[in-house]
This record gives sequence, structure tokens and C-alpha cells, in this order.
Amino acid sequence: MPAPTPSPDSDRAVPPTAARKVEFISQSHLNPSTELNPVPTRGIDPAFFRTYVRTLEAAGYDYTLLPYGSAGPDSFVAASAVGQLTERLRPIVAVRPNTAFPLVVAQQLATLDQLTEGRAVVHLISGGNDTEQARQGDYLPKQRRYARTAEFIDLLRRAWTEPAAFSHEGEFYRFDDFGPGLRPHGDSIPISIGGQSDEAFEIGGRQADVFSFWGEPLADIRAQIDRVHAVADTAGRPRPRIWVTFRPIVDRTDELAWRKAYAYAERIGRTFREGSYGLRPLTGPGTPQNVGSQRALHFAAGADVYDRALWTRTAAATNAGGASTALVGTPETVAAAILDYVDLGADLVSIRGYDNLADARDYGTHVIPLVRQELAHREATGLRGGLQVDHQGAFAPGFDADALAGVR
Repeated sequence: MPAPTPSPDSDRAVPPTAARKVEFISQSHLNPSTELNPVPTRGIDPAFFRTYVRTLEAAGYDYTLLPYGSAGPDSFVAASAVGQLTERLRPIVAVRPNTAFPLVVAQQLATLDQLTEGRAVVHLISGGNDTEQARQGDYLPKQRRYARTAEFIDLLRRAWTEPAAFSHEGEFYRFDDFGPGLRPHGDSIPISIGGQSDEAFEIGGRQADVFSFWGEPLADIRAQIDRVHAVADTAGRPRPRIWVTFRPIVDRTDELAWRKAYAYAERIGRTFREGSYGLRPLTGPGTPQNVGSQRALHFAAGADVYDRALWTRTAAATNAGGASTALVGTPETVAAAILDYVDLGADLVSIRGYDNLADARDYGTHVIPLVRQELAHREATGLRGGLQVDHQGAFAPGFDADALAGVR
């Protein structure tokens, strides 16, 4: 196993790139099926869903993502339910621009935002898989899908802000004499996009409020953040907030955590091979079309472990079918690893587990408070605390994940 990259500087100065405030995201789950224990159902378990989103709020999460897929629940309806089941949690509605007219989506989002008193967020998915897009009648090539997203974003914002009726004739959308549209609770609604193609960076830097990444090695994320910031700077607009996503695998000791990580990778791989959690129908066994998955598999081929705690074998096990890179270790090690990304400028951190409900509770009890305590220390003293120095994880000399996990 290649050695992890060297540890960041161990001095206590807060890096100039570090985010001062961090908010936490989790994905909502509408039934108890998981990649570890798949339940053969396409249905919604209302009691489980109520428990899940209320657990997220009690655990200290700030946002929850309502994902979108052609065979899954409607993200708008689920987001509205989140708004009514919680008081503070902000629903992030995943939307594919091919599925609805932008003025209708603007109306839906403004309605959700008013009902939740300003909590709505939208995450636009241009579409990274031709087969999945075709399931709902979208046959645009990938590059043109991003161009459609750019026009879609412009029309969302105009629908929320234009004081009088307006008409539009663009490449993808045409209408006459619309508006003024329904306004959000506040001035606007945050718009997030993700992806790692050239088109994604260009649109994200020029138009998005939030840019989303899957978990990658620190040096690579740093380069990607610099890239999206450079596009925003050239466009003369505020830099998007940076959202990174991980699947932490946490236990009381590093040894227990790494044993769990190896066991999880095997179980997740079996689920994927059997097609029992919906991953195979979307991604297939071949090379994924989207750049983010291609990059995840590239990193997995290079090493199992990067930096303090990044574990890529889970991505390899699923052919990088969605966000699938883990952070492995004790709560302290995982919190320190999250702070490594915060130091690069990530201020939205998505942590969702493989044992969905139990992990959400555990992160809220054992991981999120450690990150917030460190940020409070930095705010009070202007210096980093000892968490990153004291919990080296894979940065420690002689680290060997195989040995910790008892792998021979």
C-alpha cells in the first residue's frame, strides 16, 4: 500500500484559506435500506423518514440533501415534508433541468422557501450518465446539458427578481410575458452545482452559489478549489462556497475503525455486484461517464489510503457509483481529517454513513461537536487547537491500515 502524503504543517497558525464557519449536510433516506443491508423496496417508510430527519436536526446538521433519480421519490415533495417535520434543518432539493421547465421550478422553490421561512436550497444536476438521462427522455449530449443548466440558472434568478413581466428566447427555453414570478422568502435561494468536467467548473464559477465535490486527496481538492475560484474571480463575482462529501467509518479505536472499513468495503461490493441497492442499474460495470467517478476510480487504483484518513476502497467497490470515499478512524481522527479540508476552504461538509440512521446519530454525538469546538477555539484564540496534531491517523510514522485491520 503506498504511503499517505506527508502531514500538513503542525504549527498552530490558522491557514489563510481556512473557512471560519462550517455547516454540516447529510442526505435524507426515506426507508431503512442501506448499502450494507439492502431492503428490496422502492417505497417510503413514513415513520422511518420522520425519525431520520428529526435525528439529523437533533444531531446538529444544518442541511439535508433530497436526492433525485428516475426511479426514486420526488425530491420536491420530500423536501416539503422535511420543512414541515423540522424547525431548523434546511432541505437541499436535487433537480435535473431536463425534468421540469425552469419557471415552474422557480415557482416550486419559492413556494418551498416561503413555507420553510427561507430554508430552501437547490442543487442542480446536469446529468452525468446518458442511460439514466434517457430514462426520462433526455438525449442531449453531456456538454449541451451543462449549457442548458447555465440558461436554467439565469431563468431561476430572473423569475425570483424581475419586477415586471419578461419574455425569453434562448437555446433551450422560450416563453412570452412571464411574471413577475413568486418571490422567495428572502432575496434569493442558494443554487448549488457539482461536477468535475470543464463545463461544470465554468458554470459553477460563473453562476453557482455553492460548488460541490466528492472527497478526494487534499492536494487534488486544493487544486480544484483554486480552479473554481479562478473562474469566479475572472467573472467578477463572489466565490462559491465549497461543499465536500465523505462517508465516514468511525469506531472507538483506530483498529476497530479499520476493521470495520475493510468489512464494509466487502459488504458494499457484494451489494453492488448483486444490484440490490440500485447502484448497478445506474452506473453499470464499465467505465463511468462522469468525470467525478472517473477521478474517484483513478485515486482508488493509486492507493487505498490518502492523507490522514481518506479511504478509497469503498469507491472501488461500487465503481464510484455516487459519493463513496470514506474517512476512517476514531471520531477525533475523522474530525481532524474534516478540519484538513476546512483549512483548504471547505465550509459545507457532507458526512453520511453506510449505516444511515445509526451513523447520523454517532456523527452528531462524536464528530460534529469536535469540529465545532475546534472552530470555536480558533475564533477565540486565532490559533488552531491540538486536534490535528494529536490525531495523526495515516500521517503517523509506520501507519499500516492492513495491520490495524488484521489483514494478512
